[in-house]
Amino acid sequence: METFGRRLYDVIEKRGPLCVGIDPHPGLLARWGLSDDVAGLERFARTVVEALADRVAVLKPQSAFFERYGSQGIGILESTIRQSREAGALVLLDVKRGDIGSTMAAYASAYLDPASSLSADAITVSPYLGVGSLEPAFDLAAANGAGIFVLALTSNPEGPAVQHAVTASGKTVAQTVIDEISQLNKGAEPLGSFGLVVGATIGDTGHDLSEVNGPLLAPGLGAQGATPADLRTVFGKSVRNVLPSYSREVLAAGPSVAELRAAAERATQDCRLALG
Repeated sequence: METFGRRLYDVIEKRGPLCVGIDPHPGLLARWGLSDDVAGLERFARTVVEALADRVAVLKPQSAFFERYGSQGIGILESTIRQSREAGALVLLDVKRGDIGSTMAAYASAYLDPASSLSADAITVSPYLGVGSLEPAFDLAAANGAGIFVLALTSNPEGPAVQHAVTASGKTVAQTVIDEISQLNKGAEPLGSFGLVVGATIGDTGHDLSEVNGPLLAPGLGAQGATPADLRTVFGKSVRNVLPSYSREVLAAGPSVAELRAAAERATQDCRLALG
């Protein structure tokens, strides 16, 4: 079975280094002239998939914006995942789950088991019950050729209070997370399947990402303030493994399919230049 790291590497080579979020929050629905209801959600998601799923490397639906519409919203999320994958994009489902034992195993089964209607190529998870608590997700991802992106250094102002706290080992919490994920990717070629989430707006991290050998998701580009040029400051020598992520900067070009495609193409070219 082909690993997620291999598939991600190949699709980036083919389509360029770009992840686009599918974030149908109320303000964006209004900007598109859509109603804040299930019909507006369905139209929004269908348009993004039509415009981008056959040309960008990764689409990243934010589960919360679908969940808030209840079962009908989840149904639209299932369709969005399926249609995106059928068009050749990898789907990174942004769910940020984190729990222990059988509960974590149930989350993993929901999103990483091919038999599930919510099965994605990769998911985001939170390690703040301990990286070891995520083992059911790591195991199921490895078994099914899927990927995991673990929160490490986020751009929200509350994040550093936890992530920069120093442990008994003398390392920060974030560096401990980074090092544990690095161990999971040892020896993987051409890229490990276990990645990290590191905000593109945080500047010099003061942390060592050089041994990760996995994808580094960099949200925060565009409307949130970061530029592709900032990626070298944040990631240094690890910039080759960065997956830049845009949301509002690209989505604001809708609802025109042509304008969405043009915005994604500009973002892809900007990232190609910045990442070399």
